[in-house]
Amino acid sequence: MLTIGELASYAGVTIRAVRHYHAKGLLPEPERDHSGYRRYDARAVAELIKIRTLAEAGVPLARVAELLDADADEFAAAVADIDRRLRAEIRERQRHRERIAQLAAGDNLALPPEAVAYLDRMRALGFSDLLIAGERDAWILVAAQMPEHMPLFMALKEAQLDDAATDELLRDLGDAIGWAPDDPRLPGLADRLVGTLETAEEVDQATWDDVPIPDSLVALLDSVFVDLVPMAPRLMALLEERGWTGWTKLERITS
Repeated sequence: MLTIGELASYAGVTIRAVRHYHAKGLLPEPERDHSGYRRYDARAVAELIKIRTLAEAGVPLARVAELLDADADEFAAAVADIDRRLRAEIRERQRHRERIAQLAAGDNLALPPEAVAYLDRMRALGFSDLLIAGERDAWILVAAQMPEHMPLFMALKEAQLDDAATDELLRDLGDAIGWAPDDPRLPGLADRLVGTLETAEEVDQATWDDVPIPDSLVALLDSVFVDLVPMAPRLMALLEERGWTGWTKLERITS
């Protein structure tokens, strides 16, 4: 007869594991002998080895008792079912690994592939890090609220990069992020921005106005711009003087 320590040693498990299997009802716990010890026989060793083998194979403890009592056909069916589950878990874990690998790039966190591609293109074209960081944070907010519209938004942004005049304006906006509110260059920047908006109107160019962006999201994005960019309130005031209001969703002021 074996003590619990000897039982665990024979089966290749820890005493803690034996007690855990007792608690789960997988291994019967013998009564104490006259000396106050629990003694285990060879059958207990064999049962414990079976439990350990099934557990190491990935069988959930909740199903171990079922397999211990199963006949050959039931055992084969249960093993096939467990194998399917394990293969599904492996595929899911592989997807997690792929996602983790993508997250290593940084921008992939909470952004769809088309947004990541857009930000990568901005880097390749030499846009300022501050502008790219601001774009990334803004698009994370948009993607969380309007994921179905992200392909259209990114197509519009890619088109802006394809247009030489808009590309140049975006670069200047990136440089202007650090300007003081009283910088003398701001009126000229506002003039150029208004000119771009009016040109888009004349050629009936697709804009953000084609998609109904919730007012709450527009307000949030505008607040981010105002809070993080020192010259933002001044630039928006200059735009209002020129007949345009807003920032995320710039609209002509109508009388």
